[in-house]
Amino acid sequence: MTGTRWLTAALAACHVTFGPVVSAEDAPDNWDGLVQIKPKRMDLVYVLPGADFRPYTKVMLDKTEVAFRKDWQRNMNDTRSASRKIDDDEAAKIMAAASSNFTDVWTKALNKAGYQVVATPGPDVLRLSTAIADLYINAPDTMDAGRVQTYTAEAGEATLILEVRDSRTNALLGRVVDRRETRSQVALQPANRVTNQADFRSLFSQWASIAGKGLDELKALSPVPDTLTPGQKLK
Repeated sequence: MTGTRWLTAALAACHVTFGPVVSAEDAPDNWDGLVQIKPKRMDLVYVLPGADFRPYTKVMLDKTEVAFRKDWQRNMNDTRSASRKIDDDEAAKIMAAASSNFTDVWTKALNKAGYQVVATPGPDVLRLSTAIADLYINAPDTMDAGRVQTYTAEAGEATLILEVRDSRTNALLGRVVDRRETRSQVALQPANRVTNQADFRSLFSQWASIAGKGLDELKALSPVPDTLTPGQKLK
C-alpha cells in the first residue's frame, strides 16, 4: 500500500480504534498481525512476533504524508479576517512544507544514527512509511501585506504514524503511533512561518532520534519472540 492509500487506512484505523487522542489503555492488543509491546518512548508500539531486525543496516523513506486535524482550516478561518484566511492553496503549501521538512530531518538524523538512507530495496533495507496526522498549527502565517503579529506558547501538535516494512517483500514488521506537542515556551513568543517551521522541525527531530534508538534496540533484541504477548517488555 503506497501513497495516500496507506495514510487513509492508517488514519481510519487510528480514529476508529483510538479516537482523536491516542490512549494506550483503549488500544487493541493486536493490530494487523502485530502485537502491542510495552513502549519506552512512544505512545503505542506494535511488533511482529518472530521478526528479526538484525539484517537491516539501511532504510528507505517513503514520502511523508500529511493530514490536518479535522476542521482545522475552518476553525482557523472562523477567527480570522478575510485577508488572513487559510485557503486551500495555502493549506496545501503548509502540508508540502511539513512533508519536506520531515523527510529532511529524518534523513539527517538516521544517517547520524548509522542508518544509510537509500532509494532502492535490498536484503538489508527497511522501508519506513511515515505520516503526520492530526496536524494542528496554532498560529499559521499567511504572509499577508497587513499581517497581524500573533503570540503563542506552542506552535502546535501532531501525531506520528510510522510503519516499518521489509523493503523487498513489503511485510509489515512494526507500527508506531505517538502524539506530541511542540516545545512549550516559558512566555508567549511571536509566531510566524519561521518560528513555526523551527518548532515543528524540532518535534520531527525528537521522533527521528527515538526511531533510531528504537531500531538499534530491536536489532539488539532480535529475533522478537514468536510467543510475544500483549504488553510484554522486550529485554
